[in-house]
Parts: sequence; structure tokens; C-alpha cells
Amino acid sequence: MPPRPHPPAAAPQPPAQGNRRQALLTLAACASAGMAPMARAVGDASTEPAECIAPSRPGGGFDLTCGLAAQALQAVRPGRAPLRTRYLPGGIGAVAFDQVATGRLGGPGTLVAFSSGSLLNIAQGRFGPHPVSAVRWIATLGNDYGVVAVHRDAPHQRLQDVVTALQRDSVRVVFGAGGTLGSQDWVKAALLVRAAGQDHKRMRFVSFEGGGEALKALGGRHIDLFTGDAAEAMKAAAEGVPLRILAVLAPARLPGALAALPTAREQGVDLLWTTVRGLYMAASVPDADARAWTHALQEAQAAPGYAALCARHGLYPFALSGAALEDYVQRSLADYRRLAQELGLRSWPR
Repeated sequence: MPPRPHPPAAAPQPPAQGNRRQALLTLAACASAGMAPMARAVGDASTEPAECIAPSRPGGGFDLTCGLAAQALQAVRPGRAPLRTRYLPGGIGAVAFDQVATGRLGGPGTLVAFSSGSLLNIAQGRFGPHPVSAVRWIATLGNDYGVVAVHRDAPHQRLQDVVTALQRDSVRVVFGAGGTLGSQDWVKAALLVRAAGQDHKRMRFVSFEGGGEALKALGGRHIDLFTGDAAEAMKAAAEGVPLRILAVLAPARLPGALAALPTAREQGVDLLWTTVRGLYMAASVPDADARAWTHALQEAQAAPGYAALCARHGLYPFALSGAALEDYVQRSLADYRRLAQELGLRSWPR
């Protein structure tokens, strides 16, 4: 039996050299016996305080991506530090990408939201002179789909009404969404104008710093048509924005909350757009930290409640990471370069 401890002296004295050596040996034994898991947890970047950069103003798809990641991680690891969202608007992701690529932003505790629109911009060189390998692609979280939406009181009741209006006088129809010329929301509008047999280079498009800002403009009737994504539109509608979705740009009707909404194809317009949402980190992040985040997100997406969580955010599960995600990124860049050339946009060959 270990000796009963003596009461502390009035003025504690430093332990003798032998006692210090014994204390160190005891700590080492404890670490090897029962404290090793705790040491690993402390070194796991995915369990420590972290932030998700939404490279836009609040309310759009990037904001939604960070929110989904935070809730999914919290669901499987309720004791972890919350993943905090920080907004960094600028070029619909260009500022954040440049800061990460140049080392001004990043680290084991920094994730950045991206979408298919980010890859489209990279394909055109709109994110600066950085190769796609300038960041580390961590995971996709889900699929979103493009939509065409109008104000709730707009005269257009179906997509064919919009096509007719464009055929009558395309210049009088004002589009609006996140991004500028060449962004994915601009491309959706351009493809719709082309489907109406009109010149997409003559269309009127108002640029906003993210879908949230564009949806506010639609609610205020400052624009006629919103060509954004379903998840952000559904979120805005739930928050009281008076809008009506005329078409979902999916290959077939979607389940869940969007089941009642017709596709563009159903209405005679062959227009498709899928938006993948995910997260990346700085390329300089140590491999162990990148693996920790990848594993944490894989664990979150494998949880039974993840599909329902995606549905609440208007997304559909789509999980890629590692080599599969790298391959997907490369294929997407090639596809977007071809599309950019078709629309007369500049593409970046790297």
C-alpha cells in the first residue's frame, strides 16, 4: 500500500532530484498505459477550435456549406469545439483562394468552402495565377442543383413564360445572381438565353457578392430572374423571401423538399446544372492534420442522420475525398474549360 501523504508544509520546498526523476518516470508510465489516446486526441486538428471560411457574404451557398459541416461534425462528435463560420467575401471565393494559395491564410484549423462554381472560376484563371494544387481538396459534402426563380408575384408562372419573354426582347429581362461574367450563375443565365435562341452576350446580368445578396434583390424586385442554386433559394424562402422557383436544373425530379418542383427538361428546356459543395485547406497543412479532417468528415457523412441533415439544407449526399476527389476536380476543370470556350470566355490551360 502506498504511504499516506504527509500534510503540506507551510512553505513548499522544491522536490529532491530523485523525486523529480521518479515523477517523470511515473508520468511516462501513465502515458504509455492509459493516456496515449488523450494525447492523440489533443493532436487531432479536427477536435480543436477551428473555423470554416465562407468566401462570401452571409446567406449564400458557401455559408450553407460551412453550416452543414459544423452541424455534421457536432452530431458525431458532440464534445468537439464548434466549427465557427467566418465570412471573407471577395470575388466569389477569389480572395480566399489567393490568400490560402499564398500562405496568408490557412493552417490546421482553417477549412474553406468551395463549390463547382469555384472550379469553374479556377478553370478560367479567375482565382489568380495559382495552380489547382495550390490548395488541398479535403472532401465534398453534397450536391446542389441550379434553379431559375422569380419573385412570388412575377407574371411568369412557368419556365416557358421566361423563354417567351427572352424571345420577345431578351434585353428587357434582368438576371441577377452571385458572381460576375463567367461565374456559374452567369453561365446558367447564359445557357437559358441560348436555349431561347438569343445571344447570351447581350443579356443583362446584375452581379452580387453571393447568392444571399442576389436573393434579397429578387425579394425587392430589383431583378427579374435569379439563376442560383436550390439550397440557397429554399433557405431564403424559409426566411421569408417572396420567391417562386420555376425550374430545377436537375436531370429528373428530386426527392424530398424539391419533389413538387418541375425540372427545366420537363418544360422543354434542356438545361442542367449540378453544384457540388465541399471544403479545401492550405496545401501546406501537414498530412496528419489533413487526414484527421478527412477522417472526421467521412465519419460525419457515414452517420445515419447525415442524409436527413443534408435534406434540411436542401442538399443531397455526395461524398468524395482523397484520390477520388482529386480526380473529380481534374475532370471538372477539363469540362469547364470546354464550356468556357464554347461561351466565348477565357480559359486557363494549367
